[in-house]
Amino acid sequence: MFLQLVGVVLAIVLSLFAWIHRRYHFWKDRSVAYIKPRFPFGNFATLGKVEHIAPITQRHYDHFKRQNVPYGGVFMLTSPLLYIFDTKLIKQLLVKDFHHFPNRGVYFNERDDPLSAHMFAIEGQKWRTLRAKLSPTFTSGRIKMTLPLITQVCERFCEHLNQSLQSSDEVEVHDLLSRYTIDVIGACAFGIECNSFRDPDNEFRRYGKIAFDKLRHSPLVVYLMKAFRAHANALGMKQLHDDVSGFFMRVVKDTVEYREREQIVRNDFMDLLLKLKNTGRLEADGEEIGRLTFEEIAAQAFIFFTAGYDTSSTAMSYTLYELALNPEVQERARECVKQTLQKYDGKLSYEAVSEMSYLEQCISETLRKHPPVAILERNADKDYRLPDSGLLLRRGQKIMIPIYAMHHDPAHFPEPEQYRPERFSPDEVARRDPYCYLPFGEGPRVCIGMRFGSIQAKLGLASLLDRFRFSACDRTQIPVQYSRTNFILGPANGVWLRVEVLA
Repeated sequence: MFLQLVGVVLAIVLSLFAWIHRRYHFWKDRSVAYIKPRFPFGNFATLGKVEHIAPITQRHYDHFKRQNVPYGGVFMLTSPLLYIFDTKLIKQLLVKDFHHFPNRGVYFNERDDPLSAHMFAIEGQKWRTLRAKLSPTFTSGRIKMTLPLITQVCERFCEHLNQSLQSSDEVEVHDLLSRYTIDVIGACAFGIECNSFRDPDNEFRRYGKIAFDKLRHSPLVVYLMKAFRAHANALGMKQLHDDVSGFFMRVVKDTVEYREREQIVRNDFMDLLLKLKNTGRLEADGEEIGRLTFEEIAAQAFIFFTAGYDTSSTAMSYTLYELALNPEVQERARECVKQTLQKYDGKLSYEAVSEMSYLEQCISETLRKHPPVAILERNADKDYRLPDSGLLLRRGQKIMIPIYAMHHDPAHFPEPEQYRPERFSPDEVARRDPYCYLPFGEGPRVCIGMRFGSIQAKLGLASLLDRFRFSACDRTQIPVQYSRTNFILGPANGVWLRVEVLA
């Protein structure tokens, strides 16, 4: 009996070994250049435990770059992933053949975790329908209507910073900017005055920090949930903490009920969602777009909050960090802001920030050096043969575009570690392949809120540069270290700078 048991165990071990061996020959069998994996983590052993995914993909990119290949294979655990490097191929997959790769492969559980079923994650016809309903809410005209709300937050921000400098001229700007974005999102998405400067531990900020800084699962577990979503859904696995989900569902429910009961109308994102919920139209005599359910409203309000909160505050923090290390660039950005404000009688209007071209170049260069999302992922929705190649990608195969690494490729951006906003002058942009710079993605699944995020960042940074000067201090970490666990490419230890009030 004992020998039989040993024989069964040995057979299972040998079968598992043979399966892993075959699995790790996936790319070799298809004559694709690949990096040799190691069991059990494949090519991502340090992910989340030692480092962020950005430097990992940078090493992979450098390896394949030396081989001069348009794509290359790696393994996440035992799952094969295909990196895409060639910009023409990237355009083909994200735009021309988008219908083959329409989904990000992000985990969501509509039944047990309804807030996870937002537009960034959902797939297929549900995504197409929701995108068609929400796209009109992010037009320039509708974003312009939120400007008074954002400028009010800018004023509170600058007043608070002035007061803070009375006790110390060294400031952790990432913390302050996260308060700024929380207040902007609270005002524009929920119609709520959070005032995080007066109450830094308000519920919005507290639960926002939990959502980003205290993840429910490790990066590897999240990957397994994505890879085996049907099984994870059946087990009721959730991505969000229950208290975070409960808080946002309650806030949206209370906001919807209050506005409908009191017939309150505001020029904000929630007002537009309510119009779609109740009439299916954004204007009384406008086009029929389609109604939204309460769950859809809650999920979209949540992703508006999470996407606008951490990505924008991080991008603004890195912009101030780079300007502090490059004082001549900072002075030019300040001059751009002041000259434009003088033209518009000192008012931060939509037209004014739209003309701050050098400030916009600074933000673009920051997004190149520190893109909020280091990689783009897509799943094949049907079998697909790569153009000019015999490689067949089967349905479900994941492809990955290493944005961070491409943004640091000297072939695309000479001296990539240098902060040079002039890279984004109209002439330089016109000479460069547009598909080597993808901070917001590209194609039909490009970030729907990028215009709002840009306006939020420009208003905040213009307000600060008009009144304060930033420089490095003893607590400034050079180079900045990235968080190991955050999906967003955020700073691990904050961003400390010296701040001086301008005369």
